[in-house]
Amino acid sequence: MENSPAADPGKAGKAQQQQAENAPQSGERPDQGQAPAPDHYNPTNQHHVSDPIEAPDVANAKYRHDILAQPPEALTGLRLEPRQTVAAGVTAVLKSMEFSWAEGGVNRGTRGLLKMNQKDGFDCSSCAWPDPDHHRSVAEFCENGAKATASDADDKSCGPEFFARHSLAQLSRMTDRDQNNAGRLTHPMVVRPGSNHYQPIEWAEAFQLIADELNALDSPDEATFYTSGKVPNEPAFLFQLFVRQFGTNNLPDCSNMCHESSGAALSSTLGLGKGSVTLNDIHEAEVIMIIGQNPGTNHPRMLSALQEAKRNGAKIISVNPLIEAGLNHFKNPQDFMNPFRALGALMGNGTVITDVYLQVRVDGDMALLRGLMKHLLAAEELNPGQVFDHAFINQYTEGYEAVVENVRNTSWEEIEAVSGISRADLLEAANLLATKKKIIACWAMGLTQQRQGVQTIQELVNLLLLKGAIGKPGAGTCPVRGHSNVQGDRTMGIWEQTPKPFLDALGKEFNFTSPTAHGYDTVDSIKAMHQGKVKVYFGLGGNLLAAGPDTEYIAEAMRKQNLTVFVGTKLNRGHLTTGKTALLLPCFTHADVDMQRGGHQMTSCENSMGVVSQNKGVLVPLPGQMLSEVAILSGIAIATLGEKTNIADWVAMTENYDVIRDHISRVIPGFENFNEKLRRPGGFYLPNGPRDRNFTTEDGKAHFTKTELEKYEVGADELILMTIRSHDQFNTTIYDYNDRYRGIHNERRVLFMNALDMADRGLQAKDLIDITSHFNGQERTVEKFVAVPYDIPRGNVSAYFPEANPLIPIGSVAKGSNTPTSKYVRVTVVPTRKTTGAPVELRMGAEA
Repeated sequence: MENSPAADPGKAGKAQQQQAENAPQSGERPDQGQAPAPDHYNPTNQHHVSDPIEAPDVANAKYRHDILAQPPEALTGLRLEPRQTVAAGVTAVLKSMEFSWAEGGVNRGTRGLLKMNQKDGFDCSSCAWPDPDHHRSVAEFCENGAKATASDADDKSCGPEFFARHSLAQLSRMTDRDQNNAGRLTHPMVVRPGSNHYQPIEWAEAFQLIADELNALDSPDEATFYTSGKVPNEPAFLFQLFVRQFGTNNLPDCSNMCHESSGAALSSTLGLGKGSVTLNDIHEAEVIMIIGQNPGTNHPRMLSALQEAKRNGAKIISVNPLIEAGLNHFKNPQDFMNPFRALGALMGNGTVITDVYLQVRVDGDMALLRGLMKHLLAAEELNPGQVFDHAFINQYTEGYEAVVENVRNTSWEEIEAVSGISRADLLEAANLLATKKKIIACWAMGLTQQRQGVQTIQELVNLLLLKGAIGKPGAGTCPVRGHSNVQGDRTMGIWEQTPKPFLDALGKEFNFTSPTAHGYDTVDSIKAMHQGKVKVYFGLGGNLLAAGPDTEYIAEAMRKQNLTVFVGTKLNRGHLTTGKTALLLPCFTHADVDMQRGGHQMTSCENSMGVVSQNKGVLVPLPGQMLSEVAILSGIAIATLGEKTNIADWVAMTENYDVIRDHISRVIPGFENFNEKLRRPGGFYLPNGPRDRNFTTEDGKAHFTKTELEKYEVGADELILMTIRSHDQFNTTIYDYNDRYRGIHNERRVLFMNALDMADRGLQAKDLIDITSHFNGQERTVEKFVAVPYDIPRGNVSAYFPEANPLIPIGSVAKGSNTPTSKYVRVTVVPTRKTTGAPVELRMGAEA
């Protein structure tokens, strides 16, 4: 069905090109070209919104608004079991089948699974863990990928009849799981001023409505355009093109709330805000550090790579406040199909993953890293030249002496107090690092969402630079991205502070002058919406209400908008808290066949390791009026921009996505011959300077960073909260109420607490509690959670998002990245108080 390029022999798509294979063998560096990828981070000239912020009334919001912004407080019946010590196994296989067949039926569900992550199939819409370059198994997916694809393949429709039966207020009282399970969105819908129902609208009217609202603004900067990391490269490129032709750089995205700290830290130290390793490097590493990441739930396919590394002799150091099953043992479902491993996989405990487990305090990772380096420095001074890689340091780096002095001047008392890890336990981990050169550091939100997330990642880079563990096989940085194309969206220009060379190339290609002033990121967009500086919110996928901090503050900001536009595939809570007018526009998923005039179209995604590969749907879309993201954006651009843009080009790009890729190939370094390279089985690697020790900083050197180890005072009764996801959710999408690895069943409103902290407060297991966060004299309270004793450091607690997001202050952000501090929230916990308010009565009749 791939007809579009074959009609012109001069274009990509010829048979011999589709058979091309350039993936690297083990131990080789990929053929990735020389051009620097456009992901440099420049924090200058940011214009953060800094007006005074008042805390929303979180606890009483349910009495003041009939449309709930927070998930309902009704408990669903907690059942506790001991936490598990083994991830995956037979249960994961059974759960994958259960979700797939329940959502899409046996035939549709199975077809989706068998084509997911295949070279001729579609990219998993959940995490961005890379696929193997060469051989891929028949079942190249994990349990959570299967859940995501099952949700995408849902054969139930959520169309006009559904919305006619349910008002926004009624829908808001459904759980997040039940909203997602309502089915696929199939028709464009609108909420008119004063209405409490979504009603059908024709696409042409929807496009014109958006155009009229945007063109009526006093300035293009009065609109903000949010992007989900699920959006493929081609629509992402069109989105930022439309927004910049409209006249603003207000392009917040989910990366602002997750790996923005990684981009800031890596760009300033290594010259590129992306990781430097490939999947083959994981297999070859001698030591792998997994810090602030839970792969068993968040990136389960990573466990297969860790298993391969362990079989090759690697040692693994895990750093996490919680003991996670996926960092303990792993039973690989693929082993059940291997006659030599099947019995062991079925009967045994699987592969031991972690060699040294450091149960760090929340926000104590920088101190832990400082302690590791202090041990290594002592070993280097006793064994000069045997621990640090001075040849690498002298040739490739700057700032070594200042960092060594900083490490030397940090006391062990301070390190132990902040990290919660003893000097002896740190020595055990340091001994694994001391004699090894092939070291990989993997991290995720556990680092990036700390107050000092940027500085902690810089400290992690310091450790790798001391060891010369950058730019060679088996060594480097591995920030593990949490959504399928969040890294690709940034490469495509979805960024509020995209560098001028990108903007100049974009303007030259499309014959316009792009705005250059930095726009609003996610946090600043929310603030600007709340303060009336932004009047139109456009969300291309995602669920900002549930993903962002300070849920009720976001809800207040949304209600102040003249227009809110949501492009999505399934209903979520963020679609219900709207502006005066709201549009809900249904689009295809990765799994859907996208037929345009040019034939069966494909898109592309970039994974965590810089590989761009094709994404070609295999499932016939449900009956209805869904459009592709490309078609939706083109329709909006044509209606809004009119003669200010080349309408014929937008039409051509919609009819044949090769035209989009031709434009990309002339704008973005590394995408030359994009159409040809995308048709190579497995895709192609983007340029990556640090991978080859080509550090694209201003002086061409990798930079050590002197960081300050800050210790914050916590009140006598206060605990430090971090938010996490359960095993039965992906990002803000809730598949079920269970978290079997942690022993939680049929409930999400739980708070994991150290048993001694519970005893201090007179709490027992399953007691109902209220949680209050404290920030700059402000308080935010959520009610009716369940206390659960758990193995977590004293003084720390943990809860699921989005339920705990109302506690995270919009003003509490990481230094240098403006990322919300979801991994550092000061809270107090008390038994649930009897509420005095009365629930809002639902209006009947036209508003019911």
